[in-house]
Amino acid sequence: MLDEWATYITRKYGHKQLSSSTYLSEAEPFLERYAKRSPENQALIGAAGNLVSSENFLALIEGDKDEEGDLQQDQGTVPSSPKSPDSVTQDQGLIVFFPGIPGCAKSALCKEIINTPGGLSDNRPMHSLMGDLIKGRYWPLISDQLKKKPNTITLADKNAPNEEVWRQIEGMTQRFRVTAVPVVPESEGTDTNPFSLDALAVFIYRVLQRANHPGNLDKSSKNPGYVLLMFYHLYDGKSRRNFDSELYERFGSLVKMPVLKPDRDPLPDAVKAILEEGINLFRLHQSKHGRSEPSKGTYAREWSQWESILRKIFTDNATPFRCHLNRQRFGNIIFAAVTLPPGKIVNLLKKLAEADPSAKNFLKDKELQNNLKKAHVTLAHKRSHGVAAVASYGIYLHQNVPLEFTALIFSDKAAALEARLGSVDCEKVNSKNEWPHATIWTAPNVPPKEANTLPELVSKGKATRLVIDPPIIIPGVLDFY
Repeated sequence: MLDEWATYITRKYGHKQLSSSTYLSEAEPFLERYAKRSPENQALIGAAGNLVSSENFLALIEGDKDEEGDLQQDQGTVPSSPKSPDSVTQDQGLIVFFPGIPGCAKSALCKEIINTPGGLSDNRPMHSLMGDLIKGRYWPLISDQLKKKPNTITLADKNAPNEEVWRQIEGMTQRFRVTAVPVVPESEGTDTNPFSLDALAVFIYRVLQRANHPGNLDKSSKNPGYVLLMFYHLYDGKSRRNFDSELYERFGSLVKMPVLKPDRDPLPDAVKAILEEGINLFRLHQSKHGRSEPSKGTYAREWSQWESILRKIFTDNATPFRCHLNRQRFGNIIFAAVTLPPGKIVNLLKKLAEADPSAKNFLKDKELQNNLKKAHVTLAHKRSHGVAAVASYGIYLHQNVPLEFTALIFSDKAAALEARLGSVDCEKVNSKNEWPHATIWTAPNVPPKEANTLPELVSKGKATRLVIDPPIIIPGVLDFY
């Protein structure tokens, strides 16, 4: 809760000192929204002084894998107390939903998750419900199903574009003790919309390529461009930052799925021009006719011409749409980490060896220049901290994170660099691990997770800690594995 409060208040006011009245005016609505999300939250808000285990609270899906091998084991003891309602077990459900636009690949992602062996590495029942195949009201149906089977993992394969839908989902999290995770298409957005023209162009292109769509929104549709613009404008008035922040504040996590390649060519001028023309036409139509069909308004002829030109331009400019769907990341995510450049880690170790004889003696036969092929600092692991904790780093995905390395700790079985995490856009990135570090070496047949024991071994005189003063800063990139 405190992490979410920190994110909320610093996003809104930055890091300046605030008055007591400002804190009070902001705290009340924040706590009210937080409490409404689930009975656990309500119990937390109304039970000051009770022991709350963040690990239990966030451990919603316990994976059975340890591919990364760098788990933070619980070394401490918990004061004895009756089991509180804050503990979350696998009898509780999960709603994965999509604040997106047609063509954002949510159905393809849901299908990929369903078809992935092991799904989300969870024993709970899981199903995908496609909105285009549902007759009647979609979200009340989801609510009815959760009422019958509250431990279900539901992939809500339907666009969830507005606050009315988000409130309905929040209501379900409170009534049925489920967690909701929003999955959004990644985009830099604009000052007034969370999706850029590049992203909108990709979504339109995908719609114009598909056939036999269950919702009749495909290349045979009469006005697919208008429908996409209508969805696009449902997000009007929200910058990308505000959009991400609001979802994170409401649901406590945010997962972003890639849409465009970072090294893509600029959007062709013809594509950009036809989209801008369509946006202007949509605003004229909306101001005069509201949500009436484009064929029935004053601009019926303009809409018909625009749709025809749109199809031709997108056919003539198909090459730039080199987009990729994340086909394995979501279902197989095990942990979040800051990925580090191995070469810079090796250079850091060389400097230490030059400055300290004990470091030189330890590193001399390790051949890390050849053996250290990858390095990272783990932030959260699904098995130790829960999927929601891992997903909460989605707002920083692919962002640069500076790390200060403050010490080298080594024993005869393992070695690691102690790390202190920096900030992204003036917002501190925190690790769920008690001791953030990058494992650089283990002895044969010693798993990487043994590095977690190094601080304890130092206290027992069984490991050596060499302070790096001043700390050495190496930038990394936050990623999911």
